[in-house]
Amino acid sequence: MPVRAVTPDPVADPGAAPVSTLPGVGPALAQTLAKLGLERVQDLWFHLPLRYEDRTRVTSIGDLRPGDRAQVTGIIESVEHGYRGRVQLKVAIRDASDTLLVLRFFHFHRAQVEQLKRGSRLLCYGEARWVANSLEMVHPQYQRIDVDAAPALEDRLSPIYPTTEGLGPKRLAGVIEKSLAVLPQDDRLELIPAELCAKYGLGSLRDALMFVHRPPPDAVVADLIGGRHPSQQRLAFEELLTQHLSLKRMRAAVRSRRSPVLAARGDLHKRLLKNLPFKLTGAQARVEAEVAADLAKPKPMLRLVQGDVGSGKTVVAALAALAAVQAGYQVALMAPTELLAEQHLRLFRLWLEPLGVAVEWLAGKVQGTARKKALQRVAEGASIVIGTHALMQEGVAFARLGLVIVDEQHRFGVHQRLALRDKGLEGDQVPHQLVLTATPIPRTLAMSAYADLDVSSIDELPPGRTPVQTIAISNARRYDVIERIHAACGEGRQVYWVCTLIEESEQLRAQAAEVAHAELSAALEGFRVGIIHGRMKPKEKQAVMDAFKAGELAVLVATTVIEVGVDVPNASLMVIENSERLGLAQLHQLRGRVGRGAIASNCVLLYQPPLGQLARERLQVMRDTNDGFRIAEKDLELRGPGEVLGTRQTGQLSFRIADLARDGHLLPAVQAIGERLLKEHPQQAERLIERWVGGAARYAHA
Repeated sequence: MPVRAVTPDPVADPGAAPVSTLPGVGPALAQTLAKLGLERVQDLWFHLPLRYEDRTRVTSIGDLRPGDRAQVTGIIESVEHGYRGRVQLKVAIRDASDTLLVLRFFHFHRAQVEQLKRGSRLLCYGEARWVANSLEMVHPQYQRIDVDAAPALEDRLSPIYPTTEGLGPKRLAGVIEKSLAVLPQDDRLELIPAELCAKYGLGSLRDALMFVHRPPPDAVVADLIGGRHPSQQRLAFEELLTQHLSLKRMRAAVRSRRSPVLAARGDLHKRLLKNLPFKLTGAQARVEAEVAADLAKPKPMLRLVQGDVGSGKTVVAALAALAAVQAGYQVALMAPTELLAEQHLRLFRLWLEPLGVAVEWLAGKVQGTARKKALQRVAEGASIVIGTHALMQEGVAFARLGLVIVDEQHRFGVHQRLALRDKGLEGDQVPHQLVLTATPIPRTLAMSAYADLDVSSIDELPPGRTPVQTIAISNARRYDVIERIHAACGEGRQVYWVCTLIEESEQLRAQAAEVAHAELSAALEGFRVGIIHGRMKPKEKQAVMDAFKAGELAVLVATTVIEVGVDVPNASLMVIENSERLGLAQLHQLRGRVGRGAIASNCVLLYQPPLGQLARERLQVMRDTNDGFRIAEKDLELRGPGEVLGTRQTGQLSFRIADLARDGHLLPAVQAIGERLLKEHPQQAERLIERWVGGAARYAHA
């Protein structure tokens, strides 16, 4: 059952008091703090530093290295106020090491210039950079000090907090300091039962908070910056626990509703398996059985089916759809792009229409009379409806929606998925939900970001697939690659050439699809070269894809629209231009378009040197492995969960201190304590969610 809301007592719980109870926090400041979600005193305790500055010592200018953030002192030698392209102020200082440091300001006022006189002494903090054979700091923080006086240094590292317009870092730090004065002892602060803290070695929460807000001068800065200090790990544990509890609570709320029992594994199921030109792999059969068991229950299915490129998720979805149809219910399948939705449409029609099951198509390009007729058929009970975001629009009404299938769900927003599910609401009854993804989810993400879903993995490729050999080649050897394409076409093979842009761009130096098409057409005389990109009309795209599938085109020049939804077994060579610009998941998806038959396949990653460290690591991973799960783990490590899940722009999975790539080892204990809390201490579970999340919609769900 969902956890009951608990209203803390501000007297017994000082953290529940509004921030306006703190000295010096008036209505205007309270309103500004509220922009950051800081409304109660405990919100300030858990508003954690982004980073730290070491102002406990002075570094000699002679010891500075580019990239260092440090505090220095020096005597002003010169002040230059000029333009040189834009208004700027340059102040040169020198210390006892006889090394010059330039302070550069682009935003300043006249009074500032008048204060910065030659011979004055400054105490500065900033990041050192190497510019035109000299060290510089751009917009350092500074203050004038007496020439002979010892500078006043901080007695601990200075925390730097996330802030907002109208609230300076120093003022926010001052308010947080005041909140720490009323931080209670652990027996009143701790919400995880003592026996669980002891069992899993969780240290004092109060000590952890005091340390991260007031780190002593001997703290190891590298550990703090890396988030590896035990105090940070203690807080990361609680944040991960809170996220887990929040998702489990959402799951409990959904599971408290009813769903139709779709238990029929009858005639349609048997006939489809008999008609398929292949047998299910062991992994497909296992996952299909897990889905069927969920559908047979009166509680909503919430299952994520993940599988590598080409592992056969669509047939599992089709078998689930037949269970709904056999029970007299409708199915809605939503995909993020028309190309992917059309791929599902073709397969569903190929497999299901011979069984007498009609498959309806509803996408943005279905307009006018055709749309009206499609909407009428859906409202009258069309068995299966496949489409894009158009399925969620007003005017789309289902007669008896029993199963919602969402492909590549991380490409949709939470409200979009809920909008589709809610089209099947009947009282407290909701449709079952099946989520598919061809982007393998790293174990740490599956345990945390998808804690509200059961996860099934199709971890076996169909027989006959050959691993794709991958090499990385500099663009300087471009013509060697074209010669290789000529040889492959001469043997009757087909080739993809993928470009990352449609038009020329000097800035990005990426070869445009049109230019590549012209170049390859000229170089591959006697072989037809086609082109497909996102700006073409759907009919044009389909005509080109059909020609490529039929073998009428030897080479297909494409943008990343072919990332998903394309299956041409005879295509055995893929060239990806400017591969250094793409993420691991996208590179792996593209590579998955070859190696779909028994022919040995190759992928060439063309890159534009020089390569940055991150790009070098990505290309090396692609060369080393075809394992989508290993690639997903590395992608998480390199890019972070917000990018991997596609949630960075939506604010979902926004952690203050936890890092799934770094803190994944905490998740087994998080799960164990989470289960105990929900079962035995539901009020503490609710208060943890209130402490860390409040009313913010932070997590991916639905």
